[in-house]
Amino acid sequence: MSAPIVVVTGTDTEVGKTVVTAGLGRALVELGVRAVAVKPVESGIDALTPEREDGAQLARATGQDTPSRAITRLGAPVAPPVAAELENVGLDDGLWTRAVLEASIGADLVLVEGAGGLLSPLTWDTTLLDLAGVWGADAVVVAANELGVINHTRLTLAALRDAGVRPRAVVLSESLDSDASMASNAESLRRLEPDLPVLELPRLPDPVDASSALAPLAQELTA
Repeated sequence: MSAPIVVVTGTDTEVGKTVVTAGLGRALVELGVRAVAVKPVESGIDALTPEREDGAQLARATGQDTPSRAITRLGAPVAPPVAAELENVGLDDGLWTRAVLEASIGADLVLVEGAGGLLSPLTWDTTLLDLAGVWGADAVVVAANELGVINHTRLTLAALRDAGVRPRAVVLSESLDSDASMASNAESLRRLEPDLPVLELPRLPDPVDASSALAPLAQELTA
């Protein structure tokens, strides 16, 4: 039987999805869970620093041998289908599905980090929301703790629910630009979404350092 799948999506790009996925993966491993973390497609990679790629950081966090990097890797720092056209590379969401399902064999739980936000195109015909439905996955939503996050987060949650994908938690990552809303956003979301855990995460130099803060979520996902 294949393992359950949890996609980690965001309200935007650069909101901390890799930190959350890697930290959650490490927290699961520390609980004795056989966790695998997969990045189906990654753009903006730098061939000179492969160790800094999102997919590589996920593999290090869980200690997995494969996949050790994103399934599809693209250089241009733009949406995957745009980067693929620039580089004359074909995108195959079937390949990503096969990789995720293969990773689930022998695992207890599979984490899948998306690219960009929930409805950002992975191909011109596919979003992470589409794939989450195909996989029967649950979702964790990551958002930057800043003004506007309540609306952005609830729109993402609404899209997940409308598609039949169960949101399991919201993680607010510390924003680089502080504003007055940062002190109240988490509590506001808890009041508006009382059945959903809302966690707060500071900016961290190493994604693995997030494991302790995400340990309660790891326990929730395996309960």
